[in-house]
Amino acid sequence: MKQFMNDRETLVTEAIDGLLRTAGGRLARLDGYPHIKVVVRTDWDRGKVALVSGGGSGHEPSHAGFVGQGMLTAAVCGDVFASPSVDAVLAGILAVTGKAGCLLIVKNYTGDRLNFGLAAERARAFGLKVAMVIVDDDVALPDLPQARGVAGTLFVHKIAGALAEAGADLDTIAAAAQGVIKGAISIGMSLDTCTVPGSPKEDRIGQGKAELGLGIHGEAGVEQVDFSGARAAIQMVAARLSPHMGKGDHVALLNNLGSTTPLEMSLLAEELARSPIAGQIKALIGPAPLMTSLDMHGFSLSLLPLDEDRARLLAAPVAPHAWPGCLPLGPVAVRPLPDGLAPIQPVPSAHPARRALIARCCAALIAVEKDLNALDAKSGDGDTGSTLAGAARALQAALDRLPLADPTQLYRAIGMELAQTMGGSSGVLLAIFFAAAGDASAGGKDWIGALSAGLDRVMQVGGAAPGHRTMIDALAPALAALPQGVGAAAAAARAGADSTAAMTRARAGRATYLSADKLKGFNDPGAEGVARLFEDLAKA
Repeated sequence: MKQFMNDRETLVTEAIDGLLRTAGGRLARLDGYPHIKVVVRTDWDRGKVALVSGGGSGHEPSHAGFVGQGMLTAAVCGDVFASPSVDAVLAGILAVTGKAGCLLIVKNYTGDRLNFGLAAERARAFGLKVAMVIVDDDVALPDLPQARGVAGTLFVHKIAGALAEAGADLDTIAAAAQGVIKGAISIGMSLDTCTVPGSPKEDRIGQGKAELGLGIHGEAGVEQVDFSGARAAIQMVAARLSPHMGKGDHVALLNNLGSTTPLEMSLLAEELARSPIAGQIKALIGPAPLMTSLDMHGFSLSLLPLDEDRARLLAAPVAPHAWPGCLPLGPVAVRPLPDGLAPIQPVPSAHPARRALIARCCAALIAVEKDLNALDAKSGDGDTGSTLAGAARALQAALDRLPLADPTQLYRAIGMELAQTMGGSSGVLLAIFFAAAGDASAGGKDWIGALSAGLDRVMQVGGAAPGHRTMIDALAPALAALPQGVGAAAAAARAGADSTAAMTRARAGRATYLSADKLKGFNDPGAEGVARLFEDLAKA
C-alpha cells in the first residue's frame, strides 16, 4: 500500500521533527535520535509535578500531540506500535522532574509496564519521587486477566494535567488518576484493519462485517459482527458499555481510530445522542482523532463517571491543539428560515393521470440509482444516481401536497421542491427548468412548449448547450421529438446520450476538469439518466 513516507526506519523521527516545527516553539525534543525520542515542553520549570506518558508511535496525536500546558510534560515515543526503551523513558523522567516529583501514565501493555516500571525504579535511585499508574479501560475482552489501555488514557492525561497545572502534589494527582482509571471504560469497532508502515495489510475483516473490540495495535477483537450502519454500530458499542456504567452522569470521549472521515464521526456523534445511554451522557469530548491506530477505519467510545470536580478539570484550558475540548452534549438548535425563504405551500389538488406520470418518473430514476453512480464514478464523483434518486424520493413524498390539477402551479411547485431537496448544480438547474416551465404555462404554452421553454432557460443560465457533454445532449433532442410521441422522444434521448461517449472534452459541469482518456467511451451520467427516464416512459 502506498504511504507518504520516506523510509520505515526514519518515519517516526521525521514525523516528530515535523510536529516540533509546527508547534510554535511550545515543544522541543531531547537529543538522542534515533533511540531516544522524547518530546518535552519548552516552558517547563520543574516547579510542579511532571506528567510523563508515551508508548509506541502510530497513535497520533497521542502521545506527543498532548504535550503542553495543562496536559503532559513529556511524551516518550517508541517505534510504530513498539514500547520505548528503558533509557528513553528514563531520559524523559530526568529531563522534566524536579522536587515535586513525576507521575508516569502507562497503558496496560507488557512492554510499556516493564520499560516504564524499570525506568521508574532507576529514577528513584537518583532520589526522584516517581509514581506510576496503569490505565486498563478496555472492556472488550472480559476474560482477559489484564485489560488493555486504550483511549480512556486521555481522561487521565487531561484530569491529571489540570491538577498538575494548578499546583497539586504528587499524591493528590496520583490518587485522582487512579480514580479516573477505576471509572473509565472503553470499547472500539472498526470496518477495516490498520496498515503498519512497510508491512502488508491484513484483510481479516470480511465484506459486510465489522470487528468489535479490536485493539489499538490492530489486535483482533472479541468478535466480527454484521455491519448495518452507524446506528446499529453505536447501539452495539453502547450495549457493551452499559453494564459497566453504573448510575449517574457520564462524559463520553468519541475517538476516531484513524481514517474515519469527519462526516462519519459527526454522524456517530448524532447516533450517540440518540442511543439508549444518551440520557446519562452530559458532556462529549470529540469526535476527534485522539488515540488512533494508524489508518484504521473505526471509532472507539470511552465513558467516565462525571462529577463537578471532573467536569471542571476536563474543561480547564490547555495548550495542545489536538485536545478538542469537553462540551455539553446538547440539543440540536433550530431557527426559523428568514422572511422570504419560508416555502409557500401550494394548494393540493387531484389529477390521477398526472400523479401516475410523476410517480412513474420518480420510480424510474430511483431504479437506475446504482447504474448512474457507477457510470459517474468513471468520470466524476459517483453521485449522479444518488442525487437524482434523492430528488425523486422527495418528490414521491410530496405527491399528496402538489397542485396536480393546475399545470402552471404544478411546474412551479416541482421546481420549489427540487430547489429545497436536490443538491448540487443539478438541483438548481432543474428548479430553474420547472420554474421557467411554469412561467411559460402561465403564458399559454402547452406542456411540450412549457418544457421546451424550461430547457431554453436552463441553457441560458447554465451556459451549456448540445454538444457540451451534459444531460442537455439527451434532453434537447427528446423534447424536440416529443410531438411525434414518447417513443420518438426516447429514441432521440438514447441517441443523444450515446453520442456523449465520443465527446472527449466537456464544456460544462464537473467533467470539464477531466482529461480525454477519462471521458472517452463512457456516456455522460446525466444524459444517460434522461435517456433511461424516457425509455421507461416509452414502455408505459
